[in-house]
Amino acid sequence: MRRAAALRLGAVSATLALAVATGAVLSGEQATAATASGATGYASQNGGTTGGAGGQTVRATTGAEINAALCNRASTGTPIVIQVEGTINHGNTAKASGSCSTADDVIDLKQISNVTIEGVGSGAVFDQLGIHVRESSNIIIQNVTVQNVKKSGSPTSNGGDAIGMETDVHNVWVDHVSLLASGGEDEGYDSLFDLKDNTRYVTLSYSTLRNSGRGGLVGHSDTDLSSSFITYHHDLYQNIDSRAPLLRGGTAHMYNNYYVSLNKSGINPRAGGHAKIDNNYFEDSKDVIGTFYTDLMGYWQVSGNIYDNVTWTADGTENHPAGPDPQSNTTVSIPYSYALDAASCVPSVVTQTAGAGKGLRVSDGNCSTQSPTAPPTTPTPSTSTTSSPTTPPTQPAGTNLSLLPGAGSDGSSKASGTSYGNVRDGDLGTYWSPSGTTGSISVKWGSATAVSSAVIRESAGATGRIGAWSLVNADTGAVLKSGSGAGTISFPQTSLKKITFQITGASGTPQVAEFETYA
Repeated sequence: MRRAAALRLGAVSATLALAVATGAVLSGEQATAATASGATGYASQNGGTTGGAGGQTVRATTGAEINAALCNRASTGTPIVIQVEGTINHGNTAKASGSCSTADDVIDLKQISNVTIEGVGSGAVFDQLGIHVRESSNIIIQNVTVQNVKKSGSPTSNGGDAIGMETDVHNVWVDHVSLLASGGEDEGYDSLFDLKDNTRYVTLSYSTLRNSGRGGLVGHSDTDLSSSFITYHHDLYQNIDSRAPLLRGGTAHMYNNYYVSLNKSGINPRAGGHAKIDNNYFEDSKDVIGTFYTDLMGYWQVSGNIYDNVTWTADGTENHPAGPDPQSNTTVSIPYSYALDAASCVPSVVTQTAGAGKGLRVSDGNCSTQSPTAPPTTPTPSTSTTSSPTTPPTQPAGTNLSLLPGAGSDGSSKASGTSYGNVRDGDLGTYWSPSGTTGSISVKWGSATAVSSAVIRESAGATGRIGAWSLVNADTGAVLKSGSGAGTISFPQTSLKKITFQITGASGTPQVAEFETYA
């Protein structure tokens, strides 16, 4: 068994090294077809993730050309597909002129939407240069390598993260990418894939994360619990010390991943984080599931996983492994459909498909691989329901559940002088505002509560500011309704513990005076 594992590791390393050094030929047509076939996992929810589909396609061979393409659009939301070939580094990445937010030493996708960045031709390598996503939505990053990004030493970029997302980011699909470091924090590196400060509806699929002290995290501290609804599937984690990932709060789904040489710990839900862990293959690793380095416990639902030469430490202070016989301590509902490969064939499937330069091959859901499918002739309907602007905020019949004893509220951020609790105090003279023009506010209960309508009331001085929104079942991530404008929102009765009103567009800083809920 161990000799076979060593042979597989060697094959994986050789193949990935070749991809990084030379890239694999992938035509623009192939890349576009794969992108158009649709995002998977949580990135398919909340209205879906389409990137720059339907927009102009431009070619870039330098970071300066990527930045120029972002800035030359008619607006920050005009769809665009940027096909990248060659090596993007500090020497060729310059800030573009104009009103767009770009920088010299990072690919900064800031305050934009509807963008695809895809590697084509002989391959795209972002060398010592990270990709940073902030205050943005509907982004696809596909078929690129990001390597050796440092937070200390020289040169530095993106805080040491290969790909990092933070501050009100939603609907991002990262697919068939190779993320590599050459050591841990002592060598100047930080993380490969970090999600912080209200980053939601993200999928990392068919990707490799290798040779790093830190694979990635969801939430930058034990008080940053606003990021959620992340899917990791068919990814290879190889020679990672810890954080595969570290999940603070929120919900994540890990299925059909291949974990090799997790040296200290692996999937680490803590501070109430919920992880659903299906049909993964863990090999030559230590403490692959559990809550580590804290007593703020997390939760996991496990099924179908294989633990091949996995060792476990004893439960103790700030060390709470799920093994040696991992059992579920919660249940996690997943709102999207997915096909599971048997865990026994995950090493083979993932080795053939994960990472840049693999022709965007994917699993067929039955332990074999296939080329990307052609785009559908008509869009696949989303599971969510989109409404026209809401009706005026009249009073529904019944009790306002938001005012029940024991109800509470939280959110993604709050502007100075405002409070989450102001949306459920019955006072139209007080309100909550996010720290920017977008953000989310939630009402929650200690036990499951049946809800079928909500009323969003703006303060008297800010009527008409709320634009696009989604109403989300925060227990599962399912979108109950989406639309624009404040008012009354009706939906099929749903039993939940937390409901979230997520504002994704506004004409000014929103002011939500009341978030009422009714059965």
